[in-house]
Amino acid sequence: MANFSLLLAVLLALSFSLASAVDVSTLQDFCVALPDGQVLVNGLICKDPKLVDENDFFFSGLDIAGNTTNPVGSKVTSVTATQVAGLNTLGISIVRIDYAAWGINPPHTHPRATEILTLLDGTLEVGFITSNPENRLIRKVLKKGDVFVFPIGLVHYQRNVGYGNAVAIAALSSQNPGVITIANAVFGSTPPIPSDVLVKAFQLDKNTVDYLQSKF
Repeated sequence: MANFSLLLAVLLALSFSLASAVDVSTLQDFCVALPDGQVLVNGLICKDPKLVDENDFFFSGLDIAGNTTNPVGSKVTSVTATQVAGLNTLGISIVRIDYAAWGINPPHTHPRATEILTLLDGTLEVGFITSNPENRLIRKVLKKGDVFVFPIGLVHYQRNVGYGNAVAIAALSSQNPGVITIANAVFGSTPPIPSDVLVKAFQLDKNTVDYLQSKF
């Protein structure tokens, strides 16, 4: 009897672990985000399903190339729950990324999503960095039709290593994956991080830190 009780306890613990390792299932077919909803929830409040129509699940424009005439030479066109209200609670979104020749998508993270990227045209160097203490760079050069995965929360980047434009489509496992661009966040926060903190963290002199903060 004691052995049976122990076995039951182990099975219950395993069941709980497995159940808590996935997102909670939705309780209705959809939860289209209510425009200008005033209630703050983890996601957006639902529109009356009787008022939902096909346009709540529709987006047009991913065929249009993004403007890459900026300092980093890339443009991300997002399709999240902000652009498609019907994505609310469904745990997925998509982006188009355009790269000028030798343009980059700077080192950044998505705190709420894993990303799977498919290269549609061009040649792209991609990579992500494992967490402390290894901080190992996992890097690959992609050709047209190749796919690469960036695990949730890890710093990653892309660089166009071809001589023409490149374009990719990426899916993300969140309706609102978030993005933290490392340089902007560290050197361009409001209010700024105290320069003495950055001097110690990056082992730079104060003039260099002040210059970098002025750039962002």
